[in-house]
Amino acid sequence: MTALARRPAKTGEPADRGGGRGFWHAVGHAFVALLAAAGVAGVYVACVRTPLGQVVDTLMMRGADVSHPRVVEVLNRALNGTTLASLVLVCVAAAAIGFFRRRTDLAVAAGLLVIGANASTRLFKTHLPRPNLDDFPAPNSFPSGHTTAAASVAFALILVLPFAIRGTVALIGAAYVTIIAVATVWAEWHRPSDTVAALLVVLAWGAGASALVRVYRSRITGVTARPNRVAMLIFGSVGALSAVAGLLGIAAVVLSERAMPDLVSGRFAFVAGIAAIAAAVAATFAIWVRLAAGDRPVTGGPAPAAPAARSKPAARPAKRSKAAARPAARSKPAAG
Repeated sequence: MTALARRPAKTGEPADRGGGRGFWHAVGHAFVALLAAAGVAGVYVACVRTPLGQVVDTLMMRGADVSHPRVVEVLNRALNGTTLASLVLVCVAAAAIGFFRRRTDLAVAAGLLVIGANASTRLFKTHLPRPNLDDFPAPNSFPSGHTTAAASVAFALILVLPFAIRGTVALIGAAYVTIIAVATVWAEWHRPSDTVAALLVVLAWGAGASALVRVYRSRITGVTARPNRVAMLIFGSVGALSAVAGLLGIAAVVLSERAMPDLVSGRFAFVAGIAAIAAAVAATFAIWVRLAAGDRPVTGGPAPAAPAARSKPAARPAKRSKAAARPAARSKPAAG
């Protein structure tokens, strides 16, 4: 498989020095973490604390009447495969990769990301109130634990793996997280807003962890590795198309609920929810791939200067001819 990652700068090229620039990168990552946390609060207020938000969210969940045997098999396997044991195993593997690469900072950041995201989701789910505004009594399911687990593990692997394969792993991880998120809605375990909030929780913890890594490495000379253009193009294209489809679909569901009853079917609402989930996955993974492409330390010193051109040895003096080397013949005295 072709690795999707952009090669860092060559040895000898100007390196991205630490210091002030690394500090401002850390501030930018922390700002992304705050925006993601604010997004979690916004989704909660819009989809849990308002009657219209609850009704639309529940319609998108209850419209999942997919009966195709192959699709059902994939969704069931995805749900059954996401267990606590598999989560712990992948976390240990991610930490081991970080230590093996001699990047303890990345290993610690990956552990903080996974533990913090899953603990926060558990805390929100058990303590956030959910008023019954849509006549569908059910306990609070905000955010989705399965989506949080899958996304946090994928984010951790992207963070600790070498640059050469991060793009490929990001695409595979995004596909897996999308399947998990859709499967939880299809099984009526979670509403679409639960999965979107879970992605934002993971992004918030990931951006915070990467900000700490940036602060730690702000004084270390490094070469900035840029995210792969192909991976970012795929995320951008899928995200844009899914966002347009999701927004139009949700608008149609809202219009059906408010002014034109029975305008759309339950299956249409479910598809609109899937589009919104796909857009959220593409956006969060694109942001994370960009954030995770941090400074790569330079292992050697400055590039050696090119050796100076060797000058040709001075030409040897020309050999003197034997005739020239002989002393001049003595002239005979003239006859008296």
